[in-house]
Amino acid sequence: MNQPSTPKPRGYTRGGALADILQQRIAIIDGAMGTMIQRYKLTEADFRGARFADHPKDLKGNNDLLVLTRPDVIREIHGQYLAAGADLIETNTFGATSIAQEDYGLAHIAREMNVAAARIARQACDACSTPDKPRFVAGALGPTPRTASISPDVNDPGARNTSFDELRAAYREQAEGLLEGGCDLFLVETIFDTLNAKAAIFALDELMEDSGERLPVIVSGTVTDASGRILSGQTVGAFWNSVRHAQPLAIGLNCALGATVMRPYIEELSKVAADTYVSCYPNAGLPNPMSDTGFDETPAVTGALMEEFAKAGFLNVAGGCCGTTPAHIAEIARRLAGYRPRSRQDPLFSGLLTA
Repeated sequence: MNQPSTPKPRGYTRGGALADILQQRIAIIDGAMGTMIQRYKLTEADFRGARFADHPKDLKGNNDLLVLTRPDVIREIHGQYLAAGADLIETNTFGATSIAQEDYGLAHIAREMNVAAARIARQACDACSTPDKPRFVAGALGPTPRTASISPDVNDPGARNTSFDELRAAYREQAEGLLEGGCDLFLVETIFDTLNAKAAIFALDELMEDSGERLPVIVSGTVTDASGRILSGQTVGAFWNSVRHAQPLAIGLNCALGATVMRPYIEELSKVAADTYVSCYPNAGLPNPMSDTGFDETPAVTGALMEEFAKAGFLNVAGGCCGTTPAHIAEIARRLAGYRPRSRQDPLFSGLLTA
């Protein structure tokens, strides 16, 4: 007699589909959200909406709040990145933790923000998904404006403005909202403090253990300068060894640097993280206030640099961070379409599918 199969958790099917894609081709993640929001020239009234019209603090710049007050803007931006060829869409939740929202007096609605953000991204992805090209919602967990490892007071090295347990609780609340809203995976990104990242990883593991749902996790650190270290002091190799216990679907780097400066660090990561996939979404070069994106690289320049990474065999997931737009993502997608993804068994493999 055939035994009934064990029911799979909700995230299993789509997570498995993403893993299959990463074996077949380089997946494309979207570009900058903040850069795109700036193009809308939103006012304080846009950020407040009717609900927060009488809120005692200024809200302009709280981009995460727009999922509640201007969801049309966020949905439209997601749509532009999907039209550009993105496979993965990040939720607009970079600062949607209770810790980050304390600055605006909105810590109490952090979970609501995450649910709304995930639902908006889910709707956008579902509208564009096809059997041949499924789209995935990446629930974004940002670094928070507080750090568990570094003192905020130069005169008191032992001082801290948060703790591991506070971070864990904030990330748990955020992740619960993202899961409720329908994300397909979690993205712990722009990590400048490994201890913060560990708090997020702990919260995710705790949530998935309690909920019985097992979603993929991508972890992405930020090398802050030419020293090759994240802000809390670790090299790329040390950072990987600190988080590899989480068995992420992919490990990567994003933000702070353009692709040119990031190259040696993504190359190093592609070597040391041999048993997982590698993601990379750099800034569009250096800040440039004269540019309409605030950064100096055109889509053609960023696309060419990312093509070099693909040709060298560094990539499984590619996209853009600060200063990148749908035009950048479209160019990256076009240029990378012919390249094989990096192999986990042979991290230095490279070669054209069409060669």
